[in-house]
Amino acid sequence: MSTTQRAIDELCINSVRVLAMDAVEKAKSGHPGTAMALAPLAYLLWTRHLRHNPADPDWLGRDRFVLSCGHASMLLYALLHLSGYELGLDDLKDFRQWESKTPGHPEYRHTPGVETTTGPLGQGLGNAVGMALAEAHLSATFRRDGHKVVEHRTWFVASDGDLMEGVSHEAASLAGHLRLGRLIGFYDDNHITIDGPTELAYSDDVARRFEAYGWHVQRVEDGNDLEALDHATRAALDETLRPSLIVVRTHIGWGSPNKQDTSDAHGAPLGETEVRLTKENLGWPTQEPFFVPEAARAAWLECRSRGAQLQAEWQSRYTRFATAHSQPARELERRLRGDLPDGWDSALPHFAPGDPAIATRAASGQVLNALADRLPELIGGSADLAPSNNTLLRGWGDLAHDDYAQRNLRFGVREHGMGAILNGLALHGGVVPYGGTFLVFSDYMRPAVRLAALMGLRVIYVYTHDSIGLGEDGPTHQPVETLAALRVIPNLVVLRPADAAETVEAWKVALQRRDGPSALALTRQKLPLLERTAGVDVARGGYVLLDPAKDPDLLLLGSGSEVTLAVEAAQRLSSAGVAARVVSMPSLELFASQPPEYRERVLPPATPRVAIEAAHPMPWYRWVGERGDVIGIERFGASAPYKRLYEGYGLTADAIVQRATRVLEESS
Repeated sequence: MSTTQRAIDELCINSVRVLAMDAVEKAKSGHPGTAMALAPLAYLLWTRHLRHNPADPDWLGRDRFVLSCGHASMLLYALLHLSGYELGLDDLKDFRQWESKTPGHPEYRHTPGVETTTGPLGQGLGNAVGMALAEAHLSATFRRDGHKVVEHRTWFVASDGDLMEGVSHEAASLAGHLRLGRLIGFYDDNHITIDGPTELAYSDDVARRFEAYGWHVQRVEDGNDLEALDHATRAALDETLRPSLIVVRTHIGWGSPNKQDTSDAHGAPLGETEVRLTKENLGWPTQEPFFVPEAARAAWLECRSRGAQLQAEWQSRYTRFATAHSQPARELERRLRGDLPDGWDSALPHFAPGDPAIATRAASGQVLNALADRLPELIGGSADLAPSNNTLLRGWGDLAHDDYAQRNLRFGVREHGMGAILNGLALHGGVVPYGGTFLVFSDYMRPAVRLAALMGLRVIYVYTHDSIGLGEDGPTHQPVETLAALRVIPNLVVLRPADAAETVEAWKVALQRRDGPSALALTRQKLPLLERTAGVDVARGGYVLLDPAKDPDLLLLGSGSEVTLAVEAAQRLSSAGVAARVVSMPSLELFASQPPEYRERVLPPATPRVAIEAAHPMPWYRWVGERGDVIGIERFGASAPYKRLYEGYGLTADAIVQRATRVLEESS
């Protein structure tokens, strides 16, 4: 390498360090040290190996880059700015400010070039595994006669904290098992956490750990050694049978005379004096913040011409593919747009009163399999509970390292990893992912569910065994508080159908929803098919299921299995001369989003109300008002046959009648 090139490399690398320091200093908050340490690696990757085009951040043929250690967001923002994405210097100066394009942690759909929202450590690594899995699946599905139109790599950078979090173990283990050879990661081994040196709590041999997972592992002892980094990266690119991890020894806050290799460089500004001293140490002008030499800008902006050429070459290949195989090309484009095909719902099963009772988890399985051929983009599985969750696609095999075109995913007992991988699948596009487990274990994947909602991802969760109705497994498996906890996540739609007919409609709602995840809460126990005054209206969240009079004396509200109890109670109240309207509310979130006039038509404001649900009552108080009551559960469950449990917890038609009678008396 020439002396001139070395000088340009140093300018480009130090430009990243300076922008990170200055932005954090101006914001008076942030994480400068990791960006300073990783600048050489990031420069090498973005200018020589990453296939990306700053002028078109979303082209299909691009590589995906995930900064799992999202606290180092200024590293990513500096890269995006310098390489020519739509992120100006003023945006960097607005780091962490109100409505800026540079929030404290990277946010998907907020900043051009950001592939996923990261910050909660370990999630980005799991997302990267999901992206690589989507690439492998779509590549195998759409490969024709040597045409490889979906063929890119997924790169991630992970910190000590990412690898301490349990989700990284789950996701990395599955990636190794599936031999995702186009997944390449870098471990930023800087030996520092917020508390101090990592040795306070962490002594893993990360390299051996990933080797045990089945990864190809290399070590680079000096994070500033571009030649060593380049050599290791090329070796990782040559390895196609295993995912790769490159362990890079770095020094947090590199270049800072007093804060390098200390926790002070992690999560706080260096301070004006230390910034000046660091710039002097780097041979950088100190008078002008955010200064980038023209030579560095020119070198960085070569990413635009390189990216345009890469995309043009890919587009030429894609055009040849589309000409030779027009139908697969149209199908791929449809999937990437997220459109559902015409007639996708025409084969859905029909359930009607008089049909045998059926658990909603079983009905869900029938729906899923009826959709399998109509929606080939559906791909998913469960956390080792497929027979219980009814998530297997019949007629399809298990996706494996020797057959990525299959659609049944075996996640193993890895709920948290499953959640993060589902997000990565959705982020990549071209697939509609679903994942199942027992409802109570949704807590194991809650951080990933929250991020799916934050990013607005089309992910579907199949949560079965949704109440004390699962019976003898007892309180460890009975989700008393879980529905309430899920319902307070913004942009997550929870659907708890009352019977098989509502289950069909719940799946339709979830599949048609493009701007956020949906959670189906389904029963283990069988439920009868309900008679209805009118049709099923799950899409509006709540509707009148049974209406004996134009002006009812009482409203009985419920979701899921408890709607059957409400119907029984309404019939008994009718015998006593009380006209009770039964309102099925499978989704409180969707009902809340309806116009006020619709909500008041379903729930007349002056009419007394009783809500029933085998779960914590908190979400229902909004809907019963001052003249109503809620029958729910505010303690843990127990081990017994489910009918006995319902009796013991006061969830019977008789108990509802007694409570309703009291509400009517108090309202008169």
